[in-house]
Amino acid sequence: MAVDGEKSEAERKVWSLCKMPFWQSSNGSSSSSSSSSTMNNNNSNSNVYQQNQSNQVVMGRSSGNSSNVSTMAKSLLPTRRRLRLDPSNKLYFPYEPGKQVRSAISIKNTCRSHVAFKFQTTAPKSCYMRPPGGILAPGESLIATVFKFVEPPENNERPIDQKSKVKFKIMSLKVKGEMDYVPELFDEQKDQVAVEQILRVIFLDPERPIPALDKLKRQLAEAEAALEARKKPPEETGPRIVGEGLVIDEWKERRERYLARQQVEGVDSV
Repeated sequence: MAVDGEKSEAERKVWSLCKMPFWQSSNGSSSSSSSSSTMNNNNSNSNVYQQNQSNQVVMGRSSGNSSNVSTMAKSLLPTRRRLRLDPSNKLYFPYEPGKQVRSAISIKNTCRSHVAFKFQTTAPKSCYMRPPGGILAPGESLIATVFKFVEPPENNERPIDQKSKVKFKIMSLKVKGEMDYVPELFDEQKDQVAVEQILRVIFLDPERPIPALDKLKRQLAEAEAALEARKKPPEETGPRIVGEGLVIDEWKERRERYLARQQVEGVDSV
């Protein structure tokens, strides 16, 4: 019996020894597998986060680059003109030293909306414009007159060889409908103001007839005619008013003349 007890005790020890490594290995493997899976999940999550961050950075850079490209493209594109000028980039003046001379330029609104325009010059003390600014309806045009005092020549230069440093600038601004022109419009909406053209001063010999001088004379005559037309009072289209509120009807006036004539004829017959 002792032998059997010793065998059974020995067998239990053997079984315990045999089982322990397997259980420990399984627990170790399960824990290692769980830890490895956790690490893999963490790595995958970190990779996804890093990928998202990199995508956001790339998207931000691309959007920034696209905005920069669009801004650069807009700056390179030519400005769309709102006004048509004639002459397009020059102001012709007859050269008469010591006198105030005139030039003219035609301005036409080529937009579908009302456009305000404004003159500026580098020599405001010796130059002025009439009108200095205004508002043109779609398709409307006018001829502006520019006045300039011509300085006498220096250093025995020939008159026609003198170059003037004076420049003029025409700016434009879209406005909403008809309104009164005030120069403050251009200060209130600086972002919408466009420079239409920089005009250079060109002197012409008044004794030498050339097409540019003939055209200048025609434009000045048209500008003067338009100014005189604006000065005239508007024609009356309604009934005529005489005195204080007395409306004369044409039929009544004829009838009164007829009755007066009848009275005269009656007196003559008596």
